[in-house]
Amino acid sequence: MSNAAKESPSANDLLKNSSLYREFQAEREEILRHKWIESEKAGRDIGFEQALTDWIIKHRSSWRKKRQAAAAN
Repeated sequence: MSNAAKESPSANDLLKNSSLYREFQAEREEILRHKWIESEKAGRDIGFEQALTDWIIKHRSSWRKKRQAAAAN
């Protein structure tokens, strides 16, 4: 087994435990939730790109402020 293969699990653990990755995952979950809600309203799948754009414009700023406030407490 190569050294790179032996190091991969710990590299993956580092990635998954990083705050940047956790923020990315939390944001992605919010976008997917928004996609589901807006798709239900529209009666069709609006697609990830439309949900992403809509969520960024309407919700991202306040979502980030709430997360930062919660992290500070």
